[in-house]
Amino acid sequence: MLVARLLELEAAGALTTAHVRAGAQVGGVNVRTVWRWLDVARTEGRVERRPRARLELSDQAWEVLAQAGGNVSVLHRHLKDAGGEVPSLASLYRVVRRDLEAGRVLPDRVVVRREREEQRTRQALADLALAGTHEGGAAKAASAVLRSGEGGAVTGVALPAGAQLVRTSSVRAVAEAVGQAMAAEGSVCVFGDPGRGKTAAVRMALHEVPPGWRVTWVPVPVRPSVSGMRRAVFDALALPGRFPHTSARADAAVAGALGEARVLVVDEAQRLPVPCLEYLQSLWDDPGTRITLVLCGSGSERALARLPQLASRVGAWQEVPRLAAAEVAAVVTGFHPLWRTVPAPDLTWIDRSCAHGTFRMWAALTTHLQNALLTTADAAVDRALLGRLFRRGAPPL
Repeated sequence: MLVARLLELEAAGALTTAHVRAGAQVGGVNVRTVWRWLDVARTEGRVERRPRARLELSDQAWEVLAQAGGNVSVLHRHLKDAGGEVPSLASLYRVVRRDLEAGRVLPDRVVVRREREEQRTRQALADLALAGTHEGGAAKAASAVLRSGEGGAVTGVALPAGAQLVRTSSVRAVAEAVGQAMAAEGSVCVFGDPGRGKTAAVRMALHEVPPGWRVTWVPVPVRPSVSGMRRAVFDALALPGRFPHTSARADAAVAGALGEARVLVVDEAQRLPVPCLEYLQSLWDDPGTRITLVLCGSGSERALARLPQLASRVGAWQEVPRLAAAEVAAVVTGFHPLWRTVPAPDLTWIDRSCAHGTFRMWAALTTHLQNALLTTADAAVDRALLGRLFRRGAPPL
């Protein structure tokens, strides 16, 4: 209003220094400030104050502030490290105070940290479970090879020389089931006939787990008992010191070690009697433990049926079936380079006549084929040679 009135006087030719001085006194500003306002009004046509940009903090900045327990100095250093234009520390203090007084709630840093870690874990588990399922066709996905270390081997899986693990559709299904169980800290049962690659599938699924997770494989003792199973879990966790003399101390030590996120894999679970299964259930039910329980083995689903209390807690029953006939050529040629020289019809004939979709039989045939090519001069991979391998690898009637 003041500037507009002064402009009217100026337009009428009646504006004097006394008017400007009186306007400065009314506005509580310096005379030069009033002259500057008039100059801006003449050049820009603006008689009101230029709106000041309101400093706002992003949700990410508020998350950093929550992680720091409300320490604005930590947020200021974070913004400086991120680069770009950074407001002063005093400005940050004013913005934080303004928004808090306006009703903004600063979340607890423990809650924020837990939510961030859980989000990262969920994303990592999703990547683990679904890796490789969206690229290429069925044959390409079936022949995707897991390369890990020398010869593509994964610890605990015996392969013929030169062989590599292949990520089949069954392996991807197991990885998805295990990943979902890890996300919920639940349990999963992986079962199927012997030789179908259950252990290899689980090891491939757990070969690279998200940060913060650990994997422990618990061997099932011969003729297992509860005391033997307790000792097996204690040893598998590599706990310091000697095994305690009392079961209470052993259970306390095991429960303490299982307080961190961990996958507990029990292979050959079909050999476990009901008391041993009850012991595993007690570890999983302990409120202080964070366990994803994976029970693997041929007939493990029947063993779990003997203990309905534990069976009802299994979130996924994942069967590993025989290798599908449509997958044989792509999977076997990815498994070992020797089979790449064999025509696809012959590979189908081998699977139908001898291997029957069983990975363990294919591994045995690969070893026999390697030996035959090394020990027989000018050996040709034909049906006559393959027939001899069948007789050598087939069990006696």
